[in-house]
Amino acid sequence: MIANTLTPSPTQMIVTLEDNAMVADIRKALKMIRGIASVRTATAKDDRSITPSLRRSMKKAREEYAKGETISCRTPEEMQKYFDSL
Repeated sequence: MIANTLTPSPTQMIVTLEDNAMVADIRKALKMIRGIASVRTATAKDDRSITPSLRRSMKKAREEYAKGETISCRTPEEMQKYFDSL
């Protein structure tokens, strides 16, 4: 019997820093941890995961929200109550 060995894809952790002065120290500390494959610094503009299609959907959702054409829940309880009513 042949065993399948799957190599798990690496997990990414995204950390947002408010103080840019901390970047160098945190980068250095992360590189010292065993198992860290790489450390990459990026700005919010570097995020390419927002596709043009997703961007259009987000724009449409914002427009609908501005027109009051959406359902708004202020608390988890309100949201649960709405879901229960469906």
